[in-house]
Formats: sequence, C-alpha cells, structure tokens
Amino acid sequence: MLNKLIDGIAIKLDQEFGFEIYKEAIKQGLNEPCFFILLVTSNQKQMIGKRYFREQPFDIHYFPSTDSKNTECLDMVDRLNDVLEYITLDTDLFHGTKMRYEIIDDVLHFFVNYDFHVYKESVMAVDPMENLTVGSGLKEE
Repeated sequence: MLNKLIDGIAIKLDQEFGFEIYKEAIKQGLNEPCFFILLVTSNQKQMIGKRYFREQPFDIHYFPSTDSKNTECLDMVDRLNDVLEYITLDTDLFHGTKMRYEIIDDVLHFFVNYDFHVYKESVMAVDPMENLTVGSGLKEE
C-alpha cells in the first residue's frame, strides 16, 4: 500500500508539473527542477475491534532550478497545497492533511499526511464448537 501511495503522489506531481520525480535517494546527478518523495515514518493504531488507523506522513522535496530559489520554493508551496490535497489510487480518493513546509538549504520540504482506516480480517482461523452439553443439578452430599 505504501508504494501505491508514493506512486499516486508521483502521478499527481507528474500530471501537474512534468518534472523528474525520484523515489529513491540520488547522491549526484539530479536534473533540477525535480521532486523526491520520502515516506518519513508510518504509524498504526488499533481502534475498535478489527479497525486500525494508519498515519502516513510524507516529505516531498522540491529542488528548484533558478537562482532565486527562495521565491521559486514559495511559489511551489501554493501550487503543492492545491495539487496534493487529493490523490487517487485505483478508485480510492485520499485526502492530504497536516500540510506544512520548510525551506532548508534552498530545498523545499513539503510535508503532507495521507491517513486512512484499515479493516483487517481475523488472522487466526477459529473452529466453532461442535456440541456443548450443559448440566445443572444439585450436588448430593
């Protein structure tokens, strides 16, 4: 599921911008402008019964290409707020939440969460009881 989320983000960015998109860290040879998609961490909490809530925070790096990098990054923030509000995976629509950004060393870090609920089927197969005999009575002394 996580790779599908990354693919969904990449498709949305490609449709809007058409820049190079990296899903793995590149040490040298970036073709700027470009994006790098990073899943920061993943968290799962059990809710009621077989329902779980998964938090998926992403850090989308944007490497600007012009000399006025700060201005280009700030323009990109406005566009990313709109573009990444919703992504589509197969027929499911995911809503981006907790959007925020930081500019560190002339690179835009755009943070967005795609959180969702999961319903898990029982892992252990339990055989139903066949017969149960219940007796009641008084114990004689």
